[in-house]
Amino acid sequence: MSVHDEHPAGSWYAATANPLPDFAPLAGDVQADVAVLGGGFTGLSAALHLAEAGKRVVLLEAHRVGWGASGRNGGQIHTGQRRDQDYIEATMGKASARRLWTMAEEAKALLKDLITRHNIACDYRPGLVHAAHKAAFVPEMNAYAEKLACDYGYDQVVPLDRSQTAAALGTDVYFGGTLDRDGGHLHPLNFALGLATAAAQAGAVIHERTRVTGYTRGAGGKVRVATTSGTVMADYLLLCGDGYLDGIAPAVEASILPINNYILATEPLPPGLDARILPDGPAASDSRFVVNYWRKSQGGRLLFGGGETYSQSFPSDLKGFVRRHMLKVYPALADVGIDYAWGGAVAITVTRLPYLRKLEPNVLVASGYSGQGVMLAPYAGKVLAEAVCGTLDRLDVFASLPVPSFPGGRLLRWPALVAGMSWFALQDRL
Repeated sequence: MSVHDEHPAGSWYAATANPLPDFAPLAGDVQADVAVLGGGFTGLSAALHLAEAGKRVVLLEAHRVGWGASGRNGGQIHTGQRRDQDYIEATMGKASARRLWTMAEEAKALLKDLITRHNIACDYRPGLVHAAHKAAFVPEMNAYAEKLACDYGYDQVVPLDRSQTAAALGTDVYFGGTLDRDGGHLHPLNFALGLATAAAQAGAVIHERTRVTGYTRGAGGKVRVATTSGTVMADYLLLCGDGYLDGIAPAVEASILPINNYILATEPLPPGLDARILPDGPAASDSRFVVNYWRKSQGGRLLFGGGETYSQSFPSDLKGFVRRHMLKVYPALADVGIDYAWGGAVAITVTRLPYLRKLEPNVLVASGYSGQGVMLAPYAGKVLAEAVCGTLDRLDVFASLPVPSFPGGRLLRWPALVAGMSWFALQDRL
């Protein structure tokens, strides 16, 4: 079976995935130092770093590695945390805000280092344009670029006026924006597959098609992880399933919520449009609450993400659903064919800050990246690995972030979410 057989139907990422042999399902009962639930960026990074530290690691993935959000997302690499430094300073204080900024820069450096050190072929490219869909947002973006340069020594964000934004994007629908020269984008599924290869080569044992059904306290304080085909008895359990925990950790699910987001891939753009749209190769996103995000593939396709839904079902016509959003940005693409469309769940939190902490002394969780997972999730995996090995300072910083439960908790979070999200989506249209 090829690596992408169980990835989302219609996914361009699956169609262009690097080859990777299957990892056999768990069969029977095994022991490990650390059991990892989830074969996405977080779990694979944790497994890699733990194996490199000499730990016996067993990673359990219900489908294939990279099957969840890690293999479906927009592939964009943003600078900083999901919330801006103004919000974090007001919420946490300037000292904590500076620490979180430093950690975000460490996360970006780790991402690049993983790609280089393990020779991961994932089409990494630098550059990210953030576009203002309202004129009132332009001064705010310019002021924030100046704040980052003055207060944090980060001079990679360059303000763009309206004409510069139009030239950078190949559309005139935005009022201005910024270019983050140290942002970027990559093929997320191939990055996940590269992490899996590196983790396995380091000694981690990976089991695909092995669904975790729950965990209990075992003898001597160990954790007994039950699956559909066996058990793992481990000193530690890392919960890295993000929006796909499926009742395994209700306390976590009360604070995170999966919402569905969608992406399409056009046919290769005609030469004229290819030269005009994103001519310098950056990724792009805009200032809408329900954000549009896009980039070009190495083969000249436009990958465009737009629209989200708050139920467990996908729209019946995914191509048409996303295409409507794309044509508002690029009406010139009306006659360009859509070859692929897919969707998946991204886990958000109330504050859009990540949810990392100890649930129990030897059960740790990392989740809720709220759209910032390409950059933060591999770092979170390393933070969990450090905590298992006895270094808790970074985990403690993340654990201090305010991430309350959704109103109504796990069972009643959906109605409140739909009402709130619908109101914010309306503001995008005003």
